[in-house]
Amino acid sequence: MSEIKVQKLVLNISVGESGDHVTRAAKLTSTSRIRVMRRLLAMSQSEVVRVRGEKAMQLLASGLKVKEYELLRRNFIETGCFGFGIQEHIDLGIKYDPSIGIYGMDFYVVLERPGYRVGRRCRCKSRVGIQHRVTKDDAMKWFQVKYEGVILNESQNIGESKKEIEERKEIEQRGKIKKIKQDLC
Repeated sequence: MSEIKVQKLVLNISVGESGDHVTRAAKLTSTSRIRVMRRLLAMSQSEVVRVRGEKAMQLLASGLKVKEYELLRRNFIETGCFGFGIQEHIDLGIKYDPSIGIYGMDFYVVLERPGYRVGRRCRCKSRVGIQHRVTKDDAMKWFQVKYEGVILNESQNIGESKKEIEERKEIEQRGKIKKIKQDLC
C-alpha cells in the first residue's frame, strides 16, 4: 500500500490572451489525441487539461525528457506534488501547425498512494492518515527512482552537461586561485 502513483497530470497551456488564442490552444489538446476533460473559460488566458492514466505517464515522460530529467528542489511542494514548465510544445514531438502556433506548457503532477479515495468519496468520507500521505521527500525519491532524475539546488545548472559544469567549476577555481595570489602580493 505504500507505492506511489500519479493521480493526475494537469497541463496548463499558456497563451497570454483570451479569445482566439485560447481556441487555438484547445485545438492543440484535441490534435494530440488526449481523451481528457477540458475546461475552457470565456475570459481565460490559458487552456487547462487534466490527464489521467497511461496517457498521463507518457506525457510526463516526454515532458521530463525535454527537461533532461533535471528538476529543481523548489519544483516540489510539501504535499508531494511537483511541477515544471517547457517553453515550446513542439519539443514534446507534436508536429508544428502554423494555424496553432507555438505555446509553452506547465506540467503539474499530483501524486498519491492507493487509498486516497477515502478522503474524496461521498459516503463514509474519512481522513487520510499522516503516515499514508505523500511528502516532499517521498515525491523527490519517487522521481529519482522512477525516472532516474536529478534534483538540483541551483537554477544555473539546468541544461548544462556534466562537461560544461566541470569546466565552469574549473574556471571558478582558477578565479579563486588568482584572487588568493593577489591578496598575498
